[in-house]
Amino acid sequence: MPADRVARPRTLILACGALARELRTVLRTLAPGPADVEAHASIDVEYLPANLHNRPERIAGRIDAILTERAQSYERIIVAYGDCGTGAQLDAVLIRHGAVRIPGAHCYDFFAGAARFAALQEEEPGSFYLTDFLARHFDALVWGGLGLDRHPQLRDAYFGNYRRVVLLSQSDDPALLVLGRSAAERLGLAFEHRHVGTGPFAEVIRALVG
Repeated sequence: MPADRVARPRTLILACGALARELRTVLRTLAPGPADVEAHASIDVEYLPANLHNRPERIAGRIDAILTERAQSYERIIVAYGDCGTGAQLDAVLIRHGAVRIPGAHCYDFFAGAARFAALQEEEPGSFYLTDFLARHFDALVWGGLGLDRHPQLRDAYFGNYRRVVLLSQSDDPALLVLGRSAAERLGLAFEHRHVGTGPFAEVIRALVG
């Protein structure tokens, strides 16, 4: 192994798979040359399965196991998760390992920004949100993940108190609008679209990675 690779400080980024596309885009802007930052000697990136969000009680334990095994190999550890329904268990794990995470409760905070997301919630508390990733994987993570493919009669039990689906899009892909409207129709809810991009998320990643 080249001596300069050994000497460089190393950073580990543990990220939710639902953020993979956006995180890669941000990291490419930080690359010292044409190479992808994920292949750069000073940064390792590992993605965890996005379907962990259907079992948030498992997120902290999964990350704890990874950091217990690998934390001593890195000078800096960044976790690209919000609290994500762990009830502060994730933060307790990160404190123990000296890791930091993106501030915010969930990816909607990351992409829209905390103030804008809070305004959306105040406007209509009965909102179900989709990101680009969730719109693309609605069948697997929401419809199938909640068992609605097998028991569609449960739709009202899960979504009876919701009023709308809000697509918080990161990209300008017109196919996302089709997917978002389809998801709303299947859930029996109104559909709204707000393009939020990746601004707040990108700013935080750049600041943490340096």
